[in-house]
Amino acid sequence: MKSAATKLKAYVFSTLGRGWSALGSGTAWFAARVERVAPGFHARAKRVVDYLKAIGREVQIWFDSSFRNKVLLPVVGCTACVLAITFFVAHHQMAAQSDKEARQTLATADAALRYSQDFRRNDLLLRFHNLPNVPLWNQLFQSGAPRDLHNTLRSLMEAQKVDIVFYASSRGKVLDVVNYPSVSPTDFQEAAAPALELALRGDEKVDTVRVGGKLYDVVALPAFDSDNKRIGALALGLELGDATAQEFSKLTQSQVALVADGRIIAATLPGLAADPQFASFWRGSFTRGDETRQNIKPIVVGGIHYYCLGGHFESVIGDDSLGYVLFSSREQALADKRIAQRILAAVSLLAILAGAFAVGFFVHRVTQPLRELRQGAEAVGRGDFKQRVPVESRDECGQLASVFNQMTGNLEQSRSQLEKTVETLKNTQEQLVQSEKLSAIGEFVAGVAHELNNPLTTVVGFSELLMKDAADPKSRHYSDRILKGAMRCKKIVQSLLSFARGDKPKREPVSMNELIDTVLDIVGYTLRTSNIEVVTDLAPDLPLVQADAHQIQQVLLNVITNAQQSIEANQPRGRILIISKLQGANVRVVVQDDGPGILPENMPRLFDPFFTTKPVGKGTGLGLSLCYGFIKEHGGNISATSQYGQGAAFIVELPAATDKDFVHPVLPEMKALHAGNGKRILVIDDEEPILSLIREDLASQGYKVEVTTDGEKALRELEQNRFDLAVCDWKMPGLNGRQIYEQLRESNPRACRRVIFITGDVINPQMRHFLEAEKRPCLSKPFTLPEFHTAVEDILNDL
Repeated sequence: MKSAATKLKAYVFSTLGRGWSALGSGTAWFAARVERVAPGFHARAKRVVDYLKAIGREVQIWFDSSFRNKVLLPVVGCTACVLAITFFVAHHQMAAQSDKEARQTLATADAALRYSQDFRRNDLLLRFHNLPNVPLWNQLFQSGAPRDLHNTLRSLMEAQKVDIVFYASSRGKVLDVVNYPSVSPTDFQEAAAPALELALRGDEKVDTVRVGGKLYDVVALPAFDSDNKRIGALALGLELGDATAQEFSKLTQSQVALVADGRIIAATLPGLAADPQFASFWRGSFTRGDETRQNIKPIVVGGIHYYCLGGHFESVIGDDSLGYVLFSSREQALADKRIAQRILAAVSLLAILAGAFAVGFFVHRVTQPLRELRQGAEAVGRGDFKQRVPVESRDECGQLASVFNQMTGNLEQSRSQLEKTVETLKNTQEQLVQSEKLSAIGEFVAGVAHELNNPLTTVVGFSELLMKDAADPKSRHYSDRILKGAMRCKKIVQSLLSFARGDKPKREPVSMNELIDTVLDIVGYTLRTSNIEVVTDLAPDLPLVQADAHQIQQVLLNVITNAQQSIEANQPRGRILIISKLQGANVRVVVQDDGPGILPENMPRLFDPFFTTKPVGKGTGLGLSLCYGFIKEHGGNISATSQYGQGAAFIVELPAATDKDFVHPVLPEMKALHAGNGKRILVIDDEEPILSLIREDLASQGYKVEVTTDGEKALRELEQNRFDLAVCDWKMPGLNGRQIYEQLRESNPRACRRVIFITGDVINPQMRHFLEAEKRPCLSKPFTLPEFHTAVEDILNDL
């Protein structure tokens, strides 16, 4: 739940900036549409959009820049939201309470005004009820003398302080009217006619009428004679003016306006008649009777706020245009509400500031360990793994600091190990690069050896033929020199092939002297061109050792090469002495140079892997360590002695072989083949000189020899004709030797047993496996004629 809440909070607040940017994008869209209608708007809108986007980015950066901001913003935001809701609720409640009080006040005032109006009407009825029956007035009404009636009515108007009086006969004819000049008798008679009609019927009636833009209370009373017979009706009119409005205002404790047909007749509120809002207010809200009495609405008059409530005067004919409006001022309530709002806003602001300060203070205190942890992490990022964070508590921050310190310690240790590993990897990489170079050199050497072996075979073979056929000693001497030179080349090529091939270690009896000669054949030219003299002192009767010739060659080559490089780097000329001898049960080989020697402090590390004193890129430091491993695997020992400034000597010791019957290989002597007696031999090779050599040699022995350079042609000859022997080169264009043999095995299995392979290439494991499986001989070029004769006789003798 905490994780979900944290993610939700992060999502909500992180989208504030994006939301602001989205607002800018929306504004851009809107601006593009408006641009069509209002050219020039787009440029201004674009500035607004850029400004909004900039604000959005700043909000996003500010929010993401600090953990304190991420805590402070939600807290302050939530506090502001709560206070805003509180402010809204309080404002709504105050407005509702104010409205409720206004309604109650206006309802009370309306009830009081209506009660006052009813009281006024009843008072008028009581006041004028007995006027027609007073003897003084009754006699005058009965006599009906116009002059006396007029005077009587005037006296009555003055005595009762009314504005108009008129008397009508029982038939409804107005006999006389007395009024002030401001009152139109005709209009008044017309307005009071309904009430007068009721009075003529015997009912006393009080009615409110509008006459000439004024309101009047009309009291209509029936007049009776002595026999209680209606003889007419008396009507009195009393104006409802400013005095009445003031009286209502005092009674209701509110402002009052008397209204007739939407026009203000009298009002206690100054400036109300000129306010345009009032007319529309009256027409829109108070056009009916009792239904609108509780319809309280706000209105502003002269810049002052009021609640107002309208009502209607009772009318005989139900005239809704006559009424009143009560005004209750809202200014005090609004002033109190504004004061309360200001106080609430001030308290809210203080609460937000205090909350923000408190949250910021506590967050600062809480995040202090995190800042220290950040500083530690920055130090670690700069590579300072000795940085530690103080642990000042046992809470999560303290545990995090402890784990960080532990992690930093582990990183420091791991970095040290990593540096060593990287150094080792660099050296290993150099070794791999060197191995790749050696592998490439091996492939190159194998190719070169193949190309050299073919001409060397020709040179060796023809020199042997010359020696056999030479008549004078001088020619034989020259032929012998050619043969020895060719055999020397053969030995060099075989040494290169032996060194370059990647066969698995194979232990067999070998001669250390021959291995030394082989290595010198490889590096002899380089030593001579470097002005380094090589002196050998090899014991002639040295026993064989059981060893892998390739690995021991590599050891000797490495030691001699190190001596050469040491001399070349420090002096123009030098000398290397190689000694072999039997030392007890071991064969010892010493390689001594007159170079600068080895520093004493480097002697203990001489055979350590990756240790080298050569410049970067000149050595990997693996040569002597590999030599040490090879010699130890053979049960021997390798060591070094040196006196700095006087050269160094490396000593290699290997156990001598226990079998005393091993002898040095002897070069077979030249002897002739048995007579061929016309036996047919097919020779297949892509080298014309070799074909010529073999044909010349075999033909001299009485064999019928056919030669070809085309594998397909040779296959057809072998399938169609019978040959006693086939000599086939292993590697040729088109069909090679293996392919010829495999196809011949299917078509003529007996002919397969009469095949001898020759090759100038390296005999790789696949080729060796094939030859062993098929039990076929293979002569490696360059071969001597005695070796070739032996192979031919072995095949022919087995037939």
